[in-house]
Amino acid sequence: MIQLRQQQSRKIAFYSRGFAEHFFVPNAFYRRRLRAWLQLVDRYPPEAINRRVNYYNKLNSKFPAPEEALSIAYIPKAKTTYFFDFRRLLRHFPSQVKTFSRFGDKTDVTAVPGFVKTRPIRIPNENSVLLRLNSIRHFRPITDSCPYRQKKDSLVWRGRVNRDHRKVLFKRHFGNPRLDIGLTNERPVPELRPWRKPYLSIAEQLQHKFILSIEGNDVATNLKWIAQSNSLCFMTKPKFESWFMEGTLEAGKHYVALRDDYADLTEKIDYYLDNPDEAETIIENFQDYYADFSDQKKEHLIGLLVVKKYLELSGQLDESICLSHRKHEF
Repeated sequence: MIQLRQQQSRKIAFYSRGFAEHFFVPNAFYRRRLRAWLQLVDRYPPEAINRRVNYYNKLNSKFPAPEEALSIAYIPKAKTTYFFDFRRLLRHFPSQVKTFSRFGDKTDVTAVPGFVKTRPIRIPNENSVLLRLNSIRHFRPITDSCPYRQKKDSLVWRGRVNRDHRKVLFKRHFGNPRLDIGLTNERPVPELRPWRKPYLSIAEQLQHKFILSIEGNDVATNLKWIAQSNSLCFMTKPKFESWFMEGTLEAGKHYVALRDDYADLTEKIDYYLDNPDEAETIIENFQDYYADFSDQKKEHLIGLLVVKKYLELSGQLDESICLSHRKHEF
């Protein structure tokens, strides 16, 4: 209940800030601050910043601004959370620059260079430039005060079941006494109704030693809060990635890898129940991984550098506009 209230408070603050910035803060205010933001790069190890900027924006050669590109005044406003996150970065640059973006859950690669929240991992994906979009949903801070060894000896998952790869889990394991899994669809079709279970809050799920992360339309929403917990993450190898860089996660180091058909799920539960030291090592590694995304100033700086690289490669940005200090290669 406490975490639910905290998330509601975060949403109120997010929308309040977004609307206030949109209606009351002029673009010139952000443009004047760009130089100071970019100078913050000296506070961080350059190789770490370079690695992330070039991971999100894999474009390496110049390209013309896409015909579909829009200036900041015409960015789609329908998906408000995406709009606020994207506009907060773009307002630091000249108002005449144009960018292409695709808001929402994306599982393909854009035909022209553009900004997205998610992209597929295992195919060439250079045109899809990642930004931290819909952050209010995907990056919610949590606290977990319960040590791993004091949690229930079971695995938990709750969510909507509207994709075949989620049905695979239920067909094989629903009713398994080691698992507390259930779908939360409001009006499931008749064939899925036996799988329906009551909603569980994050705090209630944190009572279990093992938490399953399953991709939905694209990335798994719960992966980021599992990474902050004292529970062990179970999942299949990610097929999509976001700002969280799911493609860099290592099986056995950050999470417990499962087969796509979940045939090894019970076996993996038994193994880590018998080897708590190994489980705790993976949990600590995943917590350390998440910590790299916790410095909000650094996250904003990296976002600005990702956009800056896109604008420079598309021939729309002269470095003299935003840089007066020594040049940094990104």
